[in-house]
Amino acid sequence: MQVTDKDGVKRWKKVEVRLKDHVIVPVFASGMSTQFYDECLDDYLSKMAMEQFPQSQPLWEVHIINYPTSHAASNMVFKFHHSLGDGISLMGTLLSCLKRADNPSLPFTFPSVQLHANKNGRDLSMFRKVPRILSSVYDTVSEMCSTIARGSLFEDDKTPIRSRHSGVEFLPVSITTMTFSLDHIKQIKARLGVVRSTQLQFSSSKSSCPFSISKLSN
Repeated sequence: MQVTDKDGVKRWKKVEVRLKDHVIVPVFASGMSTQFYDECLDDYLSKMAMEQFPQSQPLWEVHIINYPTSHAASNMVFKFHHSLGDGISLMGTLLSCLKRADNPSLPFTFPSVQLHANKNGRDLSMFRKVPRILSSVYDTVSEMCSTIARGSLFEDDKTPIRSRHSGVEFLPVSITTMTFSLDHIKQIKARLGVVRSTQLQFSSSKSSCPFSISKLSN
């Protein structure tokens, strides 16, 4: 956990982790409809996002919501302080802990893109990769220059996401959930022309990074 020494410098300190302080199982009314538990889940996530971590223990929590919603049989929500890592690194760590259902001895992997070959068996993917690589380089440089310009020279426009109000990060928030099937994710990837999808469900704030995994019902 992070501690502050007598000189005001923050550093990491090893402490004993007590699971009962980090694994939280909320209790809702039993025997209710899935619509009721949908509202309970949204309200619980909204409340959880506004709560500060206790400073006397490591800055992470696991919330197990074992109630059926309209999208899943149960939900597991991971909440980490941003000092432990960003969304990409945390998702990478989480995925590295998963195993394949067909062969638990192998690590979890996403389906790879199949290479295209002609009738002679020669790989033609290289001719398709060159324009894609050049396009990716152009997009990366363009976005980097645009980000630097917006951060130093210009100000972002007012949008429903960015209100320009000072202290907006301290206002109450309301979280809603939306579920996409894997087929929809593939359609979005095809429309956007991206290669892979790193984050499937993720929300972030300055202090914490909550994200969840849903257990789909049969």
